[in-house]
Amino acid sequence: MNLSEKAILVTGSTTGIGKAIAKRCLENGARVLLHGLEPDLAESTWQELDPERENSDVLIADLEDPETPQRLKEAMVERFGRIDGLVNNAAMVGTGKIETTDIEKFDRFMSINVRAPFFLIKTLLPELEKTRGCVVNIGSVNAYCGEPDLLPYSISKGALMTMSRNLGDTLHREYRVRVNQINPGWILTENEKIRKTEQGLPEDWPRLLGDQFAPSGRIFDPAEIAAAAVYFLSDECGPVSGSVLDIEQHPFIGRNPAKEISDS
Repeated sequence: MNLSEKAILVTGSTTGIGKAIAKRCLENGARVLLHGLEPDLAESTWQELDPERENSDVLIADLEDPETPQRLKEAMVERFGRIDGLVNNAAMVGTGKIETTDIEKFDRFMSINVRAPFFLIKTLLPELEKTRGCVVNIGSVNAYCGEPDLLPYSISKGALMTMSRNLGDTLHREYRVRVNQINPGWILTENEKIRKTEQGLPEDWPRLLGDQFAPSGRIFDPAEIAAAAVYFLSDECGPVSGSVLDIEQHPFIGRNPAKEISDS
């Protein structure tokens, strides 16, 4: 995919899926603004992805801060002179059931996973209109219902999906700005490795997954999500807008893993 001369903002791009997307964008000719919360991690990622720092920049900013969208916009315009793409990847990930989720926790999920992408799109819209640019929101297959202990996270991703479909229609018609969403399944990111070991799984847990989770014998690599994101960001995508791509290795909707296990 050709992203030559395109300027793309990828939030949460110092690790995991966001880092993989930023890497793939740079490899395909784009100029990229990296974003994250931790200066040391951002510096090491920047050095790894673009040692000469010719085609990228980095901004440390908290997406819960109402001023962050404007700061990101100004950084993009100052460094690259334009904005062609926005990847809303940064997200709060965590567990919670209805019994264990208080107002503060619920609001934080919605603030980071829904409000921040909404106002980033709104703030960047005038610049995206100039370039007939696009937005890619990174959601989750949990948007459709979610696992029992991922309730607030799943709600936030469901809201993000509604936003993507709504804006994918309205912004495309009124501004010629495309909006699409990717819903990844289970991805083997650095943070996912840490989370699962902290939850008591052995160090080699990715090798121990059964067919009900990974029919192929493994879960996804972040680079495989990045490949899909680059398609949506590229001109080869054509007029596709308002679409949601579920990246999963089994029919997520309508599947009944519990029944499959009992039948076996």
